[in-house]
Amino acid sequence: MTAVSTALAARVASAPRSRFDADEYFARQRSARSELPDPEAVLSSLTHCALEALAGARDLEQLARWVTDDVYRGLQKRAVLASRARRARGASAQRPVFTIGRIHRSEPADGVVEAVIMVHQRHRSRAVAIRLEGLDGRWRASAITVL
Repeated sequence: MTAVSTALAARVASAPRSRFDADEYFARQRSARSELPDPEAVLSSLTHCALEALAGARDLEQLARWVTDDVYRGLQKRAVLASRARRARGASAQRPVFTIGRIHRSEPADGVVEAVIMVHQRHRSRAVAIRLEGLDGRWRASAITVL
């Protein structure tokens, strides 16, 4: 090792180290409600896409950027089970026919929306519960439950 490299190594070793938490800096950042768009359109679109994905008429990958990893894995399990059930019956995947009904929503905290979306089909009505959280300036679903 040369004298210059030894001196440089000693200076770097003695320099004060900053206490920098990379996880905190690079992790998803919460967004305030004032920074986010109206959640009504996101709720309606997510409901529509989730029901089509569970029916096998839409690729679940299309929802990936709008949901958290846990929600994606949960929807993936349900889609696989629904696919197996269709195969056992000999039925093919068909696009479901439904209309989005009333959306009941509340905002329990800043940047959080919880909603129940009524979905009306020909012979029955269903409810879809969704929790949206503002992350990185946009809405992401942290929970989706199709009842």
